[in-house]
Amino acid sequence: IGFVLNYIQAYLLQYTGQRIVFDIRQELFTHLQRLALAFFDGNPVGRLVTRVTNDTQNLHEMYTAVLVNLFKDIFMILGIIVVMFRLDLRLALVSMATLPLIVVITAVFRIKARQAYRETRVRLARINANFAENISGMRLVQIFRQERRKYKEFDDVNSDHYQASMRELRIFAIFRPSIELVYSLAMAILIWVGGGRLLQGAVEFGVLFAFISYLELFFRPINDLTEKYNIMQASMASAERIFLILDEEPAIAEVSEPLPMGEVQGQIEFRNVWFAYVGEDWVLKDVSFTVQPGETVAFVGATGAGKSTIMNLLSRFYDIQKGQILIDGQDIKELSKAELRRNVGLVMQDVFMFSGTIGENIRLNQPNITAERVKSVAKHVNAHQFINTLPKEYEEPVTERGSTLSAGQRQLIAFARALAYDPAILILDEATASIDTETEMLIQDALPKLMAGRTSLVVAHRLSTIQDADTIIVLHKGTLREQGTHQELLTQKGLYYNLFLLQYKEEFQGEAGA
Repeated sequence: IGFVLNYIQAYLLQYTGQRIVFDIRQELFTHLQRLALAFFDGNPVGRLVTRVTNDTQNLHEMYTAVLVNLFKDIFMILGIIVVMFRLDLRLALVSMATLPLIVVITAVFRIKARQAYRETRVRLARINANFAENISGMRLVQIFRQERRKYKEFDDVNSDHYQASMRELRIFAIFRPSIELVYSLAMAILIWVGGGRLLQGAVEFGVLFAFISYLELFFRPINDLTEKYNIMQASMASAERIFLILDEEPAIAEVSEPLPMGEVQGQIEFRNVWFAYVGEDWVLKDVSFTVQPGETVAFVGATGAGKSTIMNLLSRFYDIQKGQILIDGQDIKELSKAELRRNVGLVMQDVFMFSGTIGENIRLNQPNITAERVKSVAKHVNAHQFINTLPKEYEEPVTERGSTLSAGQRQLIAFARALAYDPAILILDEATASIDTETEMLIQDALPKLMAGRTSLVVAHRLSTIQDADTIIVLHKGTLREQGTHQELLTQKGLYYNLFLLQYKEEFQGEAGA
């Protein structure tokens, strides 16, 4: 019977701990999915990975190693106190004389230990962040021979973590002997007072012996608790950091009663828009423009002019501080984020590829996108040609971030992905900036098919790729400076004209040099 009961206890304890950790991880992941991009801009990947993995595991250790023994030890301590007071009130009070000292030592240790464990968790997160960054940038590390510098950086953060761990160890190393010292002091006081009363005949030897035994039993669970107290403090530090994330409010609030978008025509209006990523360091200043349904509008300007910011705002990755952004006359803040993004397709310069297959990266596991649809859109954007040459074609495995594919191939897959979702509004953010000439020709051939019947916003570096746009908007230091067709802007001989001449000169010199 004892074996069965112990098995059931161990199983239920482990099951409960694992279930709690599972639920916390699920809640963390779900909550992180709801947070705005601004949160991820300020939190390295490694730090967030630490929260979801190491910190939740610490909570599991607290549930399985501490809580079950905590209740058992507390009941044992209370039972011993009751028995001691029933045996002899005076000796019981003498035995409990050191309790305030235990409380003081524990309180001091709790304050010191919590801070030490908190610092250890912070430094562990820095190790994970540094390591994740180093692995992600391994090509740059090796090509620029940065191994020694990156080793020094990792050595610094690893040493910081080691020092924090040693401070934590020193604090705990003092705590346990302190409790042992209090136990010895309590035993000495009991023997001194009890022995005196025994000589006076005020107490029987059996009672004194019982008190000595009970005092040892009293301190045994206290010693067990001190042994587990470091686990509890580590878990509390981890819990603090987990709840800091769970308490993080999404910067982009979902409206309680969103307006239905209906069939999206694709009219876009920016009305006196002001936006800053931090404080009042304005990235966009009083920007206003209108895009009619089905139009193609290109955005040009120097780096930092605000081109990509406009695309991020239209997708509502960030919220503006002043003004309005409207789609078909509806403020996007009044729309469901999910429905808004369902109608906005985004193709960026840096295409992200998930682990899986080529087909899965186009479909993104949407059940309404069939294999035939995947193949059809791939043919439309000229991606089928290279996919067909792969050993497993659309079932070809994709490594992390698509590292085995060229930049142009990833870009073509991104085009196919956008077309498969059939959005009413299409955003191309520097989509042809870093590809070879041959792939660019394929993309230039695919673009009209991709943009047909859609409102398209294009951020372009090469002005030659956007000359046929219905409207070209020129941004400069966050303000809209010029607007018109390619020919109209050349006639004005303003910023666009200068950019065009500069780029034409560079291309001409490049061709002459070749």
